[in-house]
Amino acid sequence: MSASFAPVLDAARHAAGSQHYPQGALYVVATPIGNLADITLRALHVLQLADTLACEDTRHSHSLLRAYGIDKPPSQWLAVHQHNEAQAAQEVLARLQAGQRVVYMSDAGTPGISDPGARLAAAVATAGLRVLPLPGASSITTALSVAGAVAQGGGDQGFVFAGFLPTRSAERKAAVEMLRTEPRCIVVLEAPHRIADLAQALAVLEERPVTLARELTKQFEQISTLPAHQAAPWLQEDPQRCRGEFVVVLHPVASSNDAEAGLRVLDRLLQELPLKSAVRLAADITGVPRNQLYEAALQRKNAPEQEG
Repeated sequence: MSASFAPVLDAARHAAGSQHYPQGALYVVATPIGNLADITLRALHVLQLADTLACEDTRHSHSLLRAYGIDKPPSQWLAVHQHNEAQAAQEVLARLQAGQRVVYMSDAGTPGISDPGARLAAAVATAGLRVLPLPGASSITTALSVAGAVAQGGGDQGFVFAGFLPTRSAERKAAVEMLRTEPRCIVVLEAPHRIADLAQALAVLEERPVTLARELTKQFEQISTLPAHQAAPWLQEDPQRCRGEFVVVLHPVASSNDAEAGLRVLDRLLQELPLKSAVRLAADITGVPRNQLYEAALQRKNAPEQEG
């Protein structure tokens, strides 16, 4: 047993052991996205109880459990990934029908969202068996929690999860054009070897704020918010910025009410400050895109001349 986690496993048994964990049920367990400490006590307890561990990658999950001091014999491991999910579900169903507690875990985070697991959960539910969630880490909600983006669109509009965009240039460009018309907050995932191409494609969003979050919860975690057209140059400034898995948050498009408020603030600032300074401050204060305010400021500046 890992000495550092031995007290944690004891704490897990004390904290979660009194709850009921039915047999013949699938437990969908969220695991850390980078930091081993981001595991729940209930997850540790259920991992110890499990009769079968169905995993996206058994080697990865085996290493994870050993880090926590949990060891299982080979007969209790089962590979269930995107290439065999439909077929492996039948083996899981057989084990559930035999009364086993089966845990499903992906390589990192919450299964069934951007990772395998959705088909398995659907198959188990269709068979009339229980599927029980054990919530925990998720790169999506982790990034959203610090981006400050969801409420910017006008309160409770929520967000759109777009997953990974197409890898081919033309298809990715078309996907970005579709996202361009979505006013709500959008979350996109991307791999390190494609982040530069994604950033180039997002440049058409111009001043729309984008949060780039990489290596979340890990040692070299980095979170930066900047206008979409500046994302590609920002990545190019330092090769280290392209390392690690990315969550990209496209902030909401300003609503009409936000735009009106931005113009009111702009008019006040133009009375006291130079045009560029007024535009910059109005954008920072209201969240309205800078280019939109800049065009409005130019119109206001030129209006008296046109009237004369």
